[in-house]
Amino acid sequence: MNFFETDKLTALQSIEKAQWIAFAPAVFQTTRVLRETGILKTIQAHPDGLTQAQVVEKVNVSKYGVRVLMEAALGIGLLTCKDDVYKVTKTATFILNDKLTQVNFDFMNDVCYNGLFTLDESIKNGKPEGLKVFGDWPTLYRALAHFPPKVRESWLAFDHYYSDASFADVLPIVFQHKPKSLLDIGGNTGKWALECFQYDEDVTVTIFDLPGQVNMANKNITERGFGDRIRFHESDILDESLPFPKGFDAIWMSQFLDCFSDDQIISILKRCRKALNPGGSVYILEPFWDCQRFQVGAFALQQTSIYFTAMANGNSQMYHSDIFKGFIKEAGFTVADQKDMLGVGNTLLVCKPE
Repeated sequence: MNFFETDKLTALQSIEKAQWIAFAPAVFQTTRVLRETGILKTIQAHPDGLTQAQVVEKVNVSKYGVRVLMEAALGIGLLTCKDDVYKVTKTATFILNDKLTQVNFDFMNDVCYNGLFTLDESIKNGKPEGLKVFGDWPTLYRALAHFPPKVRESWLAFDHYYSDASFADVLPIVFQHKPKSLLDIGGNTGKWALECFQYDEDVTVTIFDLPGQVNMANKNITERGFGDRIRFHESDILDESLPFPKGFDAIWMSQFLDCFSDDQIISILKRCRKALNPGGSVYILEPFWDCQRFQVGAFALQQTSIYFTAMANGNSQMYHSDIFKGFIKEAGFTVADQKDMLGVGNTLLVCKPE
């Protein structure tokens, strides 16, 4: 990947981009309101386009509101206008219909937007100061089960979209040696465990997570009829005095270790070694920003790191793969296999104790 080795923009392009950055909050909120009021969708439904007056007749927005929003949409690149007739652009079509864009947009709006204002304090203090918009919590993971429904829904949609699309690719790799017992660290709602149960009828899964997440997973898995094959281990993984459960053929962590600092990752991996049976493997699924096919993929992950800083825990990020593999080596593992570009830009690392 050589996306960032040189400055490719002309001076004119650079000053244009600088203005985009300066007005980024207005661009974001204008786009949100255009989407939520139905203005974009209404115009999209008319391929020949609509005038402002026709849009006013079809949406519950004042003439003034329609005018300022649609004129702003021209500069943003959501609409075109010729002879007073407005049409949606390809960018607006992605805003309205692309699942990836919708997941990212809702996540930034519902989870991150207000809290990002205190990013400087988060950097200075090493704490997620932006999380205070939702209450007094040490980390987002403690707060997640208590979030307002819409916020929790957007967070889970974001988390699962990036991980779940990889499951079909990684299941054959994880189960090629027929593990009978699997430890799912950071199991969230239990989606991975359910995939395992359906893929292999003999495996048992233990979900290791905080109480709020365990409760969600227990409910989902029990309702699906797999209650006899699931176990739970409720604990705070950051408390090094609390031992991991032992006796597992495989340990699975999907987009989990990026939730922790450098030293915390190394500590978790060292404890994973003690939880493995002889011959066992640790499977780590992560989206590394340097392993992306397109620059926009790297961009999205680099910006997601700022969410970790301001909202999640104040000390983690979406990692560069070389840095991350350094943690693996320091914890006493070797990367036995690496599969890139799984699902939405994920990498699977198969790790064996040295």
